[in-house]
Amino acid sequence: MEDKCKGQFRVESDLIGALEVPECALYGVQTLRGIENFEISKFHLNEYPLFIKGLAITKMAAARANHKLGLLSDAQASAIEQACQEIIDGKHHEQFPVDMIQGGAGTTTNMNANEVIANRALEIMGHKRGEYQYCSPNDHVNCAQSTNDAYPCAIHLGMYFSHLKFIEHYRVLIEAFRKKSEEFKSIIKIGRTQLEDAVPMTLGQTFSGFASILNDEIKHLDEAAADFLTVNMGATAIGTGICAEPGYSELCIESLRDITGWDIKIADDLVGATSDTSCLVGYASALKRVAVKMNKICNDLRLLASGPRCGIGEFNLPAMQPGSSIMPGKVNPVIPEVMNQICYKVMGNELCVTMAGDAAQMELNAMEPVMAQCDFESVDLMINGFETLRTRCVEGITANEEQCRKEVHESIGVVTALNPVIGYKNSTKIAKEALETGRSVYDLVLEHGILNKEELDTILAPENMIKPVKLDIKPRK
Repeated sequence: MEDKCKGQFRVESDLIGALEVPECALYGVQTLRGIENFEISKFHLNEYPLFIKGLAITKMAAARANHKLGLLSDAQASAIEQACQEIIDGKHHEQFPVDMIQGGAGTTTNMNANEVIANRALEIMGHKRGEYQYCSPNDHVNCAQSTNDAYPCAIHLGMYFSHLKFIEHYRVLIEAFRKKSEEFKSIIKIGRTQLEDAVPMTLGQTFSGFASILNDEIKHLDEAAADFLTVNMGATAIGTGICAEPGYSELCIESLRDITGWDIKIADDLVGATSDTSCLVGYASALKRVAVKMNKICNDLRLLASGPRCGIGEFNLPAMQPGSSIMPGKVNPVIPEVMNQICYKVMGNELCVTMAGDAAQMELNAMEPVMAQCDFESVDLMINGFETLRTRCVEGITANEEQCRKEVHESIGVVTALNPVIGYKNSTKIAKEALETGRSVYDLVLEHGILNKEELDTILAPENMIKPVKLDIKPRK
């Protein structure tokens, strides 16, 4: 139909007046007003397919409930459900061009969905687009709903889909760090605190630490995402259920469960739930926790791989592109750097969500559109970042084993391992002399006759310095 209708228009009208809508468009007059009014950002609804899927599922569940209540004919209910299923399957997403950031608490987005579904349903029923007397965006697709319950429900569903996708990619990245920890488990290196030499450890322990601190966040993410499974369908305008028939809310929730397979629940208090956006705040905070840890890890990757000759250089990051337009041979850690920037964006989005969540007034939070945009964007950015970091950095990291061993041998920090045997006073004396002379702790301990070679080798054996051990050596303090 698109080829036949190019350059053609149909006239639709609303409260404000009449507009010419492109005949090729499944959307209608209210969507067109939203397009014209909100030329705000580059973030358009059609770039968030899981949100669109959430909208379609919400409308499908409502249609099933209204059909059971006798508010939709068999033909209307069947056509609306087919249209929704097509959208769930990924069709017609180009018909959702509205800006994610919009005034009206999401009314433009809700009407975009209502109009697309209604016009597609009309086609399925054998009518023309815009013949709303047979299937109306407001009276039929939006029956027993308001933007104030349908829109947040769609956000909740879309965000839960996003969470499941996020966790899948997140686990794969964690596993990549775990594989490196196993690969590097026998490589001894020096640990550092406050950027200063500390005590020995293995390079494998460094990467195991990366994996474990990321894995710890899965619990918090799952707990935050679980809040999305509570919705306010049936609240309509402010939570009182006006314009919905008795039993609608329960039927709608039942349909949502059947469609998704999730344990979706109705909020205990629909008035309170209709103005409450804390689940978006909570998930943004959970994402921020991940971002803080990812940022630390990427900073460590950059520092520990710094060099190649004048830095720490414990391992090599894969060389991805030339690092300078003027310095030949320079290669920069571009992949950890881009992940750092993603983390900053996610942290900034969390602040925006928090401030918008704080802006709820009376029975609604009109700032929910920007909250949704930020949370969906943060998930997408992190997923893309995870894949880039894993495939273009972590999996290709190689160890500089000799450099790691040299650092341990020359480090004064190994004297800490001697402390339980020779005492803090002797350890301090050796450390001070090593600093002043540049000689090794090992040589000085032998020279002063504090320990014999066999005892010293036992204490300073790599396997005895990277975990708690009980040594059969008599203390000399």
